[in-house]
Amino acid sequence: MQKLEKTTPTDYDIMDEIKTRWSPRAFDDEPISESEVKLLLEAGRWASSSYNQQPWRIIYGLKGDAVYDRIMECLIPFNQDWAKNAQVLMITAYKKTNKDGDDYFHALHDLGLFMGNVVIQANHTGIAAHQMAGIDQEKAHKTFGFTEDFGIATAVAFGRYGGDVAQLPESLQEQELEKERSRMKIEEFAFNGDFNSKD
Repeated sequence: MQKLEKTTPTDYDIMDEIKTRWSPRAFDDEPISESEVKLLLEAGRWASSSYNQQPWRIIYGLKGDAVYDRIMECLIPFNQDWAKNAQVLMITAYKKTNKDGDDYFHALHDLGLFMGNVVIQANHTGIAAHQMAGIDQEKAHKTFGFTEDFGIATAVAFGRYGGDVAQLPESLQEQELEKERSRMKIEEFAFNGDFNSKD
């Protein structure tokens, strides 16, 4: 099946790996290998972080293995309905304290930089990522044996573009088939002067 193309009406000419990235819920059935997952993690590990503390911690499972099933059980039912189409599932976590034992205020920021690298590398290789807030964080924390010094942030589903939209719950198909992506205009969030947001 062909990749479902989305129109991205950019105001400036950005790189294709950003322009063509989107977050499907339908994925192709072709497996993703562990070496492909390691490639994504390699891209992530070179993200910048405060004092190079690298607070990110990742749990990953490939479809068919026990870890994948354990991650799936931590997702909320809404996400389980479509994430079962993914070839790889991840849980992202972060260290709550810095090297001095103080609150690591920038940990989530740094984890976001890590995942930014992962997602762009994935898109470069034809792999789509859909990040999810809908995870039972307490269950995931306990299931995978995290210590109290770590927090669970998100789950992520990976698969190749080109999935059969008809396999999704009917309530999700319309959104999947939307042709044009949209974002706030730069002027709405970036100011060469004082803050001036309407929201």
